Amino acid sequence: MQLDKLCVACFSPTHTSMKIARAIADGMHIARREEIDLTTDPADTPISVRNAICIVAAPVYGGLVAPLAVRRIARLRAENSIAIPVVVYGNRDYEDALVQLRDLLHAQGFTPLCGAAFVGEHSYSTPGTPIAEGRPDTQDLAEAAAFGARIGRKLAHGETGPIDAAKLREPHTPLLSKLRFIRFVLGYRRRQKRTPAVLLPAGDAARCTQCGRCVALCPTQAIARGDELHTDPARCIRCCACVKGCAFGARTFETPFAAVLSRNFARRKPPVTIM
Repeated sequence: MQLDKLCVACFSPTHTSMKIARAIADGMHIARREEIDLTTDPADTPISVRNAICIVAAPVYGGLVAPLAVRRIARLRAENSIAIPVVVYGNRDYEDALVQLRDLLHAQGFTPLCGAAFVGEHSYSTPGTPIAEGRPDTQDLAEAAAFGARIGRKLAHGETGPIDAAKLREPHTPLLSKLRFIRFVLGYRRRQKRTPAVLLPAGDAARCTQCGRCVALCPTQAIARGDELHTDPARCIRCCACVKGCAFGARTFETPFAAVLSRNFARRKPPVTIM
């Protein structure tokens, strides 16, 4: 393969996936580089990727790639290009997400070379219920750059063959934490059947300045300019970009999942990189 540039393609509402992808790219030391930020781009036109090494990063929702990320990434069309699928999850499990992303990219014409799963601060994390708070941190980004350096050496040796999808499956996760979480989810679903509740980010009129930042950050246009206190339930994907990005603390998101995730998945999980 004659590859002449590095491409970084991301769906990253709270910027964790983008930070990891950029760190991997930095480690590869390829001068010609471009970025495709799919986060707030609602277009459905194909995006051509030719003669490139493409790092594709996306967040994990419930053990799979975020559905909106799948739709946005599906716009990429590869010609003579290699992909490095990267998933970023909130310290619980990434389950089948990395295999799913690898398969998606393969179907779009990429040759998936390797893959990685990194931890980023969970969308539901708060100071009271921290879930991978502050990640990716300095250590994560250093490991991402080291992964990029290994990819660079692999390419320098002419190794461009596709990786076996079986290698990308998640390793063993502590069973007790997983069982506790599953029990909570089943109970939550039973409660939802009895008393359905729609969980949405809430706005605080006393804090909101109507600066419009949350409008710009929302990947689904669920917040309207001039009506920043409200969220369209039909559009919101609970990514919490508006919550994390508000400089005035005017938006919050409360969910019973935050406490159970914080309690059962406090142990720091390291990045997983597969060559």
